[in-house]
Amino acid sequence: MSFPTSITDHPIVQEAVHRLDALGDPRFGQTLTRCLNDTLARTIRPMPDGTAFVVTGDIPAMWLRDSSTQMMPYLALLKDDPALQDLLLAVLRRQFQQIDHDPYANAFNAEPSGQAHDPDDLCRDPWVWEEKYEVDSLAFPLLLAHRFWAATGRTDHVPGVLGTARTVIAVWRTEQDHERLSTYRFRRENGPSSDTLPNAGRGTPVARTGMTWSGFRPSDDACAFGHNVPANLCAAAALDGTAELAHHAHDTELAEDAARLAAELRAATARHGTVRHPDLGPMYAYEVDGNGNAVLMDDANMPGLLSLPLVANIPTTDPLYLATRRFVLSPANPTWHQGAAAEGIGSPHTPDEHIWPIAIAVQGLTANDTAERVKALTTLLSTDAGTGQMHESFHKDDPRRFTRPWFSWANAMYAELALDTVGLGTRPLWQKGT
Repeated sequence: MSFPTSITDHPIVQEAVHRLDALGDPRFGQTLTRCLNDTLARTIRPMPDGTAFVVTGDIPAMWLRDSSTQMMPYLALLKDDPALQDLLLAVLRRQFQQIDHDPYANAFNAEPSGQAHDPDDLCRDPWVWEEKYEVDSLAFPLLLAHRFWAATGRTDHVPGVLGTARTVIAVWRTEQDHERLSTYRFRRENGPSSDTLPNAGRGTPVARTGMTWSGFRPSDDACAFGHNVPANLCAAAALDGTAELAHHAHDTELAEDAARLAAELRAATARHGTVRHPDLGPMYAYEVDGNGNAVLMDDANMPGLLSLPLVANIPTTDPLYLATRRFVLSPANPTWHQGAAAEGIGSPHTPDEHIWPIAIAVQGLTANDTAERVKALTTLLSTDAGTGQMHESFHKDDPRRFTRPWFSWANAMYAELALDTVGLGTRPLWQKGT
């Protein structure tokens, strides 16, 4: 099976380039085309079983979250393009296989090669590159599956989605009572403390709150406290989509189960995952443990607090989100940086004073002002160090100091922002009421 390797002549891309050129900088459209083509030509590997394996860039593994976000911009291009539709279906089917094989793993090999981030990890499954359990690894494929249906109306993938959703719901329910029910452990002897879980691999103790536990953040760094707020809200949104697909397939039991768990996660997060800031009032914490402890910060990776309108269907006008956004985009957030080249959010996963292009794109995508979106596009182009690629991160004062020369997830976020800025994004299809 072969898949498209270029999108240059796609009519929606050509229209997007035309509209972007009208903004006054031809690099806007040129970079959009380059980013979309790069993902198709360099990251996707057709597999003998008809699925597609997707690397996120300069690492040979397939991340469940990254491969989902890499496909998101193409949702805008699927109408009347069966070849692109088949590509996204092939990626989804690969993701379902991977989740069904090991729902606690975050990244997989193309074959049972035994390759691993660290061969001494507790998990020795030859299919698994890394078994860092992250709630978002399960949520993002479900989000993509629902958005694919919303964009195309196709249902050939729905039986696979619903089968995998049962696995996901079972894991999230188990991890609602992590201390008593979970058998998951992660220990890594070689590396920083952010690369392993304390307490014999169980993580820091958490109370039973109704939120679902996560060992690691979307950055692949260990959670300080196991109840990650944006991940729980993202999971609830993924369950909303699952319930809609199950209802469409006349699977009433699954639809009700998914809706019930989504409501539990939202209610628990509202009760335990918010704090009262002395200046901003009620806002979301980043992580909590249910024992009164909270982390106030954000991380550039999605799902993060800034990205809630993109991953959790929370309106950009929601007062709780707006208060949180003001915190996140200020010096009060320890991962926010301002320098000579740019300002924006970074991550403890990368060097200090480094800003992530993904976060700049998210800031633009969640803005209610077109001018702020155009500003984000301009910033992304001015900080690519002349490479034409979006990097993982760059130094706030010198974009020539960057991490990861090839990071397809960041390229995809530029593409999403560019399409959305000129009114050709796909969010109106699935982000109802926001």
